[in-house]
Amino acid sequence: MPDGGWQDFSFDGIGTRWDISTPVLLGPSLQARLLARVEKFDADWSRFRSDSLVMAMARTPGRYHFPAEADQLGELYRTLYGITGGAMTPLVGASLERLGYDAAYSLRPAGPPLPAPAWEGVLDWSGTTITATAPVVLDIGAAGKGLLVDLLATELAAEGVDTFVIDGSGDLLARGPQSIPVGLEHPYRPEQAIGVVPLSGRALCASAANRRAWGDGLHHVLDGMTGQPVRTAVATWALADTAVLADALATALFFVPGAELQETFQFSWLTVFSDGSAAYSEEFEGTLFT
Repeated sequence: MPDGGWQDFSFDGIGTRWDISTPVLLGPSLQARLLARVEKFDADWSRFRSDSLVMAMARTPGRYHFPAEADQLGELYRTLYGITGGAMTPLVGASLERLGYDAAYSLRPAGPPLPAPAWEGVLDWSGTTITATAPVVLDIGAAGKGLLVDLLATELAAEGVDTFVIDGSGDLLARGPQSIPVGLEHPYRPEQAIGVVPLSGRALCASAANRRAWGDGLHHVLDGMTGQPVRTAVATWALADTAVLADALATALFFVPGAELQETFQFSWLTVFSDGSAAYSEEFEGTLFT
């Protein structure tokens, strides 16, 4: 994080480590508000806790009212569901559970890969109201951490904090005049970097097959059409104005070329493939090492 006397507020939330760096230490009341925002998000969206709104819908189909961020999240997922031909979907939760990425973190497959149900057949996501006609396990992991980064940034801005770096275990959002050099982790050797990005005033999010991997080649980026892990891309990075967009597009890059996504979204990107090759947008701000 930035040098020069910045202060860190660190905590655990939604199953990962968070660091918020600011020039001045955040006060106790603001810290409490940030922690409460994380807890509320987890209580609404987590598929890893039995008391969440998501798991209530998994047990009992029907109409559920989610918080305000559901509107933006649903629209983004619906667009990417269409662009990827159904491969990227929030209905992949049961598919992940089948392969062992479940609430108990068993990491033991319970059967063959399970394709996700078709959106049109089971789900009506309209604004903040989500209606399920059958039991479904929503998983917003492809964009959820980035969304929470943006929500925490809103809390900071509401208190007049306009210079900060939020790091949600690699999902980054920087605000303020200072540029922060961020290393791009090697997908096979985490102790090495394959490049560096100067991050300033934007969000940088990554997705990698090695981050949540288990068993015989299993990982968390599943193709909703087959229920199987994607095998072509191994690591992606996306730079965008918001963390939720960067997070979602980093996952979408596993399914479709970045140039195709740029027809709909304004962002820059880098994709590393399983054969060791890489592709990136012309305006990608990073420098790759040779």
